[in-house]
Amino acid sequence: MRAIPLLPLLLGGWLVLPAHADDAQDLLKRLAQAEQQQSFEGTFVYERNGSFSTHRIWHRVTDGKVREHLLQLDGSAQEVLRVDGQTQCVSGTLVAGVGNTPNSPVKGLDPQKLSAFYEMNIVGKSRVAGRDAIIVAMTPRDQHRFGIELHVDKETALPLKSLLLNDKGQLLERFQFTELDTKNVPTDQMLDASADCKPIQAAKQDDTPVTPAAWHSDWLPDGFELSGSGARKDPETKVTVTSLMYGDGLARFSVFIEPLNGATVADIRTQLGPTVAVSRKISTASGDSMVTVVGEIPIGTAERIALSMRSSDVPAKQVAK
Repeated sequence: MRAIPLLPLLLGGWLVLPAHADDAQDLLKRLAQAEQQQSFEGTFVYERNGSFSTHRIWHRVTDGKVREHLLQLDGSAQEVLRVDGQTQCVSGTLVAGVGNTPNSPVKGLDPQKLSAFYEMNIVGKSRVAGRDAIIVAMTPRDQHRFGIELHVDKETALPLKSLLLNDKGQLLERFQFTELDTKNVPTDQMLDASADCKPIQAAKQDDTPVTPAAWHSDWLPDGFELSGSGARKDPETKVTVTSLMYGDGLARFSVFIEPLNGATVADIRTQLGPTVAVSRKISTASGDSMVTVVGEIPIGTAERIALSMRSSDVPAKQVAK
């Protein structure tokens, strides 16, 4: 996330305040805790790649337990029920891709850690969904992240609006409440999913033990760390796909490595809103593999990461086209 040259235009007629980094970190600390403490219900819009969708959300905190029910109000019916961040059931096209549901852009935010990679400043005031908000700009300190502008509710510190911007100040993604009620606690009926919401079951374990190939990256942007890894064997092709997940506490991306076994494939370089996908063929002594990087990072950064992936036993190189 780089600089945000669009910011003065986005603020428009709002009062622009002197930048205060310490106050911004304090506000973001409140924001990181808000969704674990505050019950609410509301309606928000989600914009990505020029496409809009409208969603209803019911969010209740009881004895430290967070229960959340989301329903898409336009287009095909899509529904999600989460408890403490874990998806319990989904409906519609989300069954094949739970991650498609817009989520809070700031869950688990650690302002102190992120301050090494983002400059954080309070830059103005606004009103969102009829509520007073404070605007925080998170400007990346390098070219390997996107910029984010947060409109934080003055009363509760809930995120009322977030804009994800590229290095040219172009809008990549918008999350914005149009109505928010923090006074009334959602009822059990509001938090109950419909019969169309299908329970998410744990994936069945393959009886054959799988040992994923050991892969690592020779280069990562500062601040990105390995947060998880795994391997999945395709039941039809019997090919094991290794997955590696990385994050800096805000931005995230995943790397998938799949042996080609002689198959001919083309490199891929594409972007949909803030999400990029880059695939590159890597050659090792044990054969060719396709490395795919998917995440909300600049496309040039994703390409560099893909080319940096190495198998631990032998060096790798990009296969000439």
